[in-house]
Amino acid sequence: MTGKTAKEISNDLLRPVLDTSWRFYAAAVLLGALVVAGLAAWGHQMSAGIGVAGINRPVFWGFYITNFVFWIGVSHAGTLISAILRLTHAPWRRPVTRAAEAITVFALMIGAMFPLIHLGRPWLAFWLFPYPSERRIWPNVRSPLVWDFFAINTYLVGSTLFLLLPLIPDLALLRDRARGWRRHVYRLCALGWAGTPHQWRRLETAMHIMAIVIIPVAVSVHTIVSFDFAMAPVPMWHSTIFGPYFVAGAIFSGIAALIVAMAVLRRALRLEAYLQLLHFESLGKLLLLMSLVWTYFVFAERLTTWYGNEPAEVAVLFAVERGPYAGLFWAMVFCNFVLPFVMLSIKRLRTITGTVVASLAVLVGMWLERFLIIVPSLTRKYLPYSWGTYQPTLVEITITAATFAAMGLLFVLFSKAFPIISIWELKEGDRRAPVVAPGLVDQSMVMADRHANP
Repeated sequence: MTGKTAKEISNDLLRPVLDTSWRFYAAAVLLGALVVAGLAAWGHQMSAGIGVAGINRPVFWGFYITNFVFWIGVSHAGTLISAILRLTHAPWRRPVTRAAEAITVFALMIGAMFPLIHLGRPWLAFWLFPYPSERRIWPNVRSPLVWDFFAINTYLVGSTLFLLLPLIPDLALLRDRARGWRRHVYRLCALGWAGTPHQWRRLETAMHIMAIVIIPVAVSVHTIVSFDFAMAPVPMWHSTIFGPYFVAGAIFSGIAALIVAMAVLRRALRLEAYLQLLHFESLGKLLLLMSLVWTYFVFAERLTTWYGNEPAEVAVLFAVERGPYAGLFWAMVFCNFVLPFVMLSIKRLRTITGTVVASLAVLVGMWLERFLIIVPSLTRKYLPYSWGTYQPTLVEITITAATFAAMGLLFVLFSKAFPIISIWELKEGDRRAPVVAPGLVDQSMVMADRHANP
């Protein structure tokens, strides 16, 4: 509970949208410059050819597919976590759901770009789309790439709806507070919202349906992404454990991304009264749980490889744990298990700073995990004469850095255009808000805002 009145909640959470400070421009310019650098690197790659990237025979997947799997995994932060918390009516969820849902949409948008970047000639991407045409290109249902296309697009559409539905009542508040052209834009986006009991019933029903539907869609998406690997006869890929392993890792990295985003928003937008220690502690406990689940899957994967003793798979296992990739592997173990276990299992260390440090470590560790799944297996194929190496280039590194900047830029722009915390949900759960039906609570505030700001 915030201990604030409904009017104070509206003023605090609408302030970042209606008032612009120099911090917004500084962040937008810095992050935008990094994004432009990434676009320039991509343009250079399209001009000079895919050879400027480090991928080569037999390592045809490198940083680009690592980023693809990483960002699709991070997208599970929002919609999946938010949907579960909504369905279980967790009282502490209200200040974190919108940021979580925004992460989902932005991460999917970024991740879905990497197959095009990896393609080398993105203007020919339509050749890959599974659609019937005069060229007789029909969907090959045996290919997991076809299901990637449908699953990711379905998830993106569903996640966008799940983000926009709870925004409607807050857009009505902005419609009544904003001036000039912004007022007209918010009026169109509010879809004629008046806060009537009938509208609130419709909204609650739609949100409940979306929360139920989006959970299996989210689980299926990363399961299908895992099939890109599990269906290939490559050492340490051809495994039935990859489905749940990838889903667990996606939720793990998603929670970490949400904690980091909350910490940045808390400091940058002065939301200390709304994003409290309770929220970081609760998400920290979930992060600890997923750390243990992730550790189990990693142990099970390596145990079966060692016990099976198949020469090609053992060669990959030893290359990762004892060979040229050993440093990255043990750094991954430290970031994903050792540090989170220490920081989050001890209550005295499970502070806001502690959970953020653990989350940053997890994000680094999960990116390394995606890299270690992809590259070592491709460098150690079944026959020694097909072995190879991979060294990323400046183009790949620049594009990778630009994607992280793009996530930050999208968050900056979103928090400037919309309240990053759901105002009506916060009022609904706050003890100081008028105790009426949820719809009437916010409708009373809409009327109060209109009276105070004619």
